[in-house]
Amino acid sequence: MARTGKAEWGVRLRRRDVLVPLATAALVLVAWQLVVVFGIVPNFLLPSPTQVVSAIVEDAGLLAQHSASTVVEALLGLVIGVVVGSLVAVAMDRFEGVALALRPLVTVSQTIPTIAIAPLLVLWFGYGLLPKVVLVIISTFFPITVSLYAGLSSVDSDLIDLMRTMGASRWQIFWQAKMPAALDQFFSGLRISATYAIVGAVIAEWLGGFAGLGVYMTRVRKSFSYDRMFAVIVLISVLSLALMGLVDLIQHIAMPWKRAEGNSNHD
Repeated sequence: MARTGKAEWGVRLRRRDVLVPLATAALVLVAWQLVVVFGIVPNFLLPSPTQVVSAIVEDAGLLAQHSASTVVEALLGLVIGVVVGSLVAVAMDRFEGVALALRPLVTVSQTIPTIAIAPLLVLWFGYGLLPKVVLVIISTFFPITVSLYAGLSSVDSDLIDLMRTMGASRWQIFWQAKMPAALDQFFSGLRISATYAIVGAVIAEWLGGFAGLGVYMTRVRKSFSYDRMFAVIVLISVLSLALMGLVDLIQHIAMPWKRAEGNSNHD
């Protein structure tokens, strides 16, 4: 009976976690619609949610094509950014001199706005795929580097000393002690990078390109089609949430002990 009661309580909590955000989003949309309908904000400045949905439906095919280009740029840049950031973090953890040398450079790399770098990348690499991918890499590698380095550095030194006394190699210490302890922080950084990836690709597309949501937004802005501009904003949010969901799925697969902890909490 006690276990059944805990299970029912867990189901109620999960339902609340879903229903409360959905209800809040619905209230925001209703308020937005009423603000436009009653003329509190002029319709030509702020389209209603129904107009935004209508714009998405009308331009569904075109938006799908541009979204595909943006997703390809974002995924390529994100994957390369994760690889580069992980290698830098591992090197910083392994060699103290590398950490001392690269830590200031990694921090400084994030003080330069991406909107300021994008025009230079277009001038250097043209209007093709490369400048978009490079900008996404610049945008995404920092959260990965910082989070993974912090996770690797946070491993209990007593555990490492114990493994050394038992004859474990550096490779075994890294894979069996450091990486499992650092994965939680790594995936936290990866979620942030996933949101930066789509935004970085769109920013690069604003300044030059042949396809992508940024290119589409630039074109509709010139015709003052605010409903279509809001449609792009909605799509950017949806794509970012989808990438974050993919990260959560990968974390679920990569960290089975977290699943075990969650199951034990529900029992």
